[in-house]
Amino acid sequence: MSNPPTLLTTDRLIMRPHARDDFLESYAMWSDSEVIRYIGGKPFTREEVWARLLRYAGHWAMLGYGYWVVREKDSGRFLGEVGFADYHREIEPSLLDTPEIGWALDPAVHNRGYATEAVRAALDWADANWPDGETACIIAPENQPSLNVARKCGYREQLRTTYKGNPTIVLRRTAGVA
Repeated sequence: MSNPPTLLTTDRLIMRPHARDDFLESYAMWSDSEVIRYIGGKPFTREEVWARLLRYAGHWAMLGYGYWVVREKDSGRFLGEVGFADYHREIEPSLLDTPEIGWALDPAVHNRGYATEAVRAALDWADANWPDGETACIIAPENQPSLNVARKCGYREQLRTTYKGNPTIVLRRTAGVA
C-alpha cells in the first residue's frame, strides 16, 4: 500500500481524504432520505456520521486506502464521497481482504456524471496501487443508478445474495478493466 494521496483530480473534480471540516456537509448528505434510500433506509445521526469520518481516517491509517471527499473543482462545492473500505461484512461470499468500493453523492448533483467520474478516478488510483488486484461492491437490486455506474466502470455481477436481510448484488472488477 502507498501513503494516502493528498489529492486526486479529474476535469471537474477534486478528491482528497476527509478532514474534520467536512463533517457538517457529510452529515447533511447522510441524513438526506434520497441518499440513504438504498443504504438501510434510515438517515444517519450526527454520531453515526462522525464515526463514519473516523472510520474513513482509520482505513487510510491501517490499510493504506480509504474514502475521499469529492468536491467540484471550480466551486469547491461538496458533492459527496467515494472510496475503498474493508468493512468485515457478514456476507456470503465473504468480501474479506477485497477492497470494496462505495460512493454516495448529494442528490442535488445526481445525473450529471459526477459519480462515474469520481469512481473512475478512484479506480485509476486502485489500478496503480493494486495492478493485479480485484475490487468489489454491493448494491441493492433496485438501485439502478448505482448499478449503471458500477457497470460503466467495469464491475460485473458475481451473484445475488442478502446482506442484513435485504437482497444484494455482489459485483467484482479486476484491475485495469474499464
